[in-house]
Amino acid sequence: MGKTLFEKVWDRHIVDKVEGGQEILYIDRHFIHEVTSPQAFDGIRKRGTGIFRKDKIVATADHNVPTKDQHLPIKDVLSKFQVDTLIRNCEEFDIELYGLGHKYQGIVHVIGPELGITKPGMTIVCGDSHTSTHGAFGTIAFGIGTSQVEQVMATQCLLLQRPKTMRITIDGELSKGVYSKDIILHIISKLTTAGGTGYFVEYAGSAIRSLSMEARMTICNMSIEMGARGGMIAPDETTFEYIKGREFAPEGADFDKAVEFWRTLYSDNGAVFDAEYHFDAQDIEPMITYGTNPGMGVGITQSIPTLQEAESPVNLKKSLDYMGLEPGEALIGKKIDHVFIGSCTNSRIEDLRIVADYVKGKKKAAHIEAMIVPGSKQVELQAREEGIHAILEEAGFELREPGCSACLGMNEDKIPKGEYCVSTSNRNFEGRQGPGARTMLVSPLTAAVIAVEGKIVDVRNYVNEGVMV
Repeated sequence: MGKTLFEKVWDRHIVDKVEGGQEILYIDRHFIHEVTSPQAFDGIRKRGTGIFRKDKIVATADHNVPTKDQHLPIKDVLSKFQVDTLIRNCEEFDIELYGLGHKYQGIVHVIGPELGITKPGMTIVCGDSHTSTHGAFGTIAFGIGTSQVEQVMATQCLLLQRPKTMRITIDGELSKGVYSKDIILHIISKLTTAGGTGYFVEYAGSAIRSLSMEARMTICNMSIEMGARGGMIAPDETTFEYIKGREFAPEGADFDKAVEFWRTLYSDNGAVFDAEYHFDAQDIEPMITYGTNPGMGVGITQSIPTLQEAESPVNLKKSLDYMGLEPGEALIGKKIDHVFIGSCTNSRIEDLRIVADYVKGKKKAAHIEAMIVPGSKQVELQAREEGIHAILEEAGFELREPGCSACLGMNEDKIPKGEYCVSTSNRNFEGRQGPGARTMLVSPLTAAVIAVEGKIVDVRNYVNEGVMV
């Protein structure tokens, strides 16, 4: 019987099997940041274990950093404390830190791929649920809790129960105006936020293979939003070309040898998955969420479900009350107050190019506050070198410095209570972008069009065939 991609990678990393069905898995790369690492460092001190393989740790500051005036001392007391603590911990344990001001600083799930640290066939963990982003390279990547962060620091291993496997196949060609973000929001709307619970998901099919690496990362990033442990895509020529020449990628003969191995990372014919789903790319519209979880999404021209159509009328009513919306209401024409383009889901250079391509020569609506936060210093620099920053500023968008920003509202980048924000981030929970903030998840292209129009519109009426990913 053939093996799935997941089984091939997982089985290569098993150190030992434990009574009761759990397995000890070796971890190739461990990313840490300022929010979930302090307690782990304290545990290492108390137990006196030391850090087993510090060269396997990549540290950066991203979650709680300001996105303006990063060259100045941090004003927010909690943010400053967390960032200062990370600096002290990395100095004490001799871990290289890509902190504020470093040329490699940025959102942890953006810098790993762009620096060539993320490579096919690896196991990758971080104290952050959206570690699944790295699965776009054919890695097993997943978020872990603080106690597990300490375990990896001390042993470079984790004691885990093997997840079940799921394959989601999307075949066909995407329609104009449809982005990878729309694909994953469509899938979650169909499978619900619990549809992937207990599974590791592989995305396959011609629509997936047609995507760029950055678009694939968007899809894997949001696997966690349907309850999955992680998501992954088999590496191919698109993957190899993306990695080649990056800062920490293998070079010359070493790269050729690596590619030879990477080509073996695919699900064999006859491989058996615990669950399978199929979708037609032609059925996917530009998507938008209306509720308070990522599964509460509809095609941009569709209406919010009625209470009679809802699986849980009570939950729908509660969610819509928070959002200030009505069952059965159409969203087209709804006035929007804020547009946020950023987060580990959609803050890469490709995302900024898509936005700049659309807004060039246009102006955002006067009442819209439009914030764009690049995912890393590398993205910010590239945007400036390509003149993207000038296009965005001319259109009235504010280009900030790297960080998680308004994705989770841990710093000053919050959406005011009761106001609507169209966001390219990954979660629309109550209060996620600030107390009382009302978040609607969309693709970067949809966000750009809404920013210009000032209201929810069907992006397909505003773009040409060539503007799509």
